[in-house]
Parts: sequence; structure tokens; C-alpha cells
Amino acid sequence: MAALILLLAVRTYEETGVAHARSNGTLHTAGATITKLTSHTRSGRDGGGQDGGSGDWNVTTEYTVELRVGDETKTVNGVPEGSANGLHEGRRVRAGLWHGRVVEIDGRDVWPGWHPGGWDMALFMLYPLITGYLIALALTAAAYLAGLDGRVRLERQERAASWAFGFLVGMAASFVLMGCAAFGNAVAYWPLTPVGAGTATALAGLGRTLRRARAARVEDSPGGSAPAQA
Repeated sequence: MAALILLLAVRTYEETGVAHARSNGTLHTAGATITKLTSHTRSGRDGGGQDGGSGDWNVTTEYTVELRVGDETKTVNGVPEGSANGLHEGRRVRAGLWHGRVVEIDGRDVWPGWHPGGWDMALFMLYPLITGYLIALALTAAAYLAGLDGRVRLERQERAASWAFGFLVGMAASFVLMGCAAFGNAVAYWPLTPVGAGTATALAGLGRTLRRARAARVEDSPGGSAPAQA
């Protein structure tokens, strides 16, 4: 789980950093020469109806671009056909670099971003698990800190309702973001939004649970005025 969280954090940092640098024009640019251009064509049906016989047949072409930037050779994979249009071996271009990685060629976006392949696909599939784990971790830490004063300590089952509600809020936020992405409104830092919303909701619920538990302990204490030690 620690490896998954670290990988998600690194990918979120990359996508956020690239998006920020492109939006404010702080990408480092350098002259480059295209040394190799390779096309990769994929074909298949787009969905399909009953028995899979009514889907449209699509052909998608992507490119691998190899560039010489100074004394280094850099390779960009998965470049869409629109961004590779007009490029050819030997052409001089301006490469936009982010931490040494090529994200633009002559102002065209060639950074793959979040995409359904490789490690990103694993993160997409396991994101609910990562979200639930991070919310549970935050609740456990908050409950521990709240119990340091000795007035009340919550058992795991007492935190379950707060966790469940926070998790549902996080998943709802994920579906909202997916809907926005379907209409072209993708957010580079999207993993932070569901986790943040779910954690905030869960912590608010935990606060209410703690207040009720403390009030109950006070009522059950001798004279109803001093908190019982737990």
C-alpha cells in the first residue's frame, strides 16, 4: 500500500507540475532535432451492441518520436497523430521540457498525461482501495490524538460510520470528476479531490462521534461533572 500511495503521489506531482508549467509559460525550451519517427497503428471496434456486431470500426495511429536535444537523446511515446502532423526525421524543432522531459514539440502537446495504460491503469483500478486506506489512516491518527488527553478513546467500530460516509463522499467526488473528464474538463490533480473531500467528511463525522462519546462519559461519571478516565 505504501508503494501505491507513493506512486500515486509521484504521478499527481508530475501531472500537476506539467499542467502548471504549461499554463504559466515556464517550460524550459531548447532546440532539438528529430532523429527518428515511428508510427504505431491500432484498430478495433468502438464498443458494440448485442453480440458486438454494431460498433464502429476505428483506426488510431500514435507515434514514437526520438529527439536529439543538445548531447542527449530523448524519446516521447504515445504522441497522437494530430501532434505529430508535419514532423519528420531531420526536422529542427523547439522542445518544451519539464525537468528534462519533453512535453511539447513546437508548442504541440506530446505529454501523455493521465492515460489508461501502464501504471496509470493500475492506479485507476486501485484508487478506491487507496482512498479508503488513506481515510482510515487519517481517522486512526485523529482518534489517537483525541485520546491522548485520557478523556475518551474510540474503538474501531465506533469509527466505522465516519469512515464509511467519508469513503462514499470520496467515491461520489470521483464519479463527478469522471463525468467532467468525459466532456474534456479533466483536472491534473484529480486524485487529491476525492481523498480530500472524503477525509474532511470523515473527520467531521469523527468529531461528532467524539463529542457524543465525551458527553456520555461525563453523564456516566460520579456526580455527572467530571470525565471518567478511559
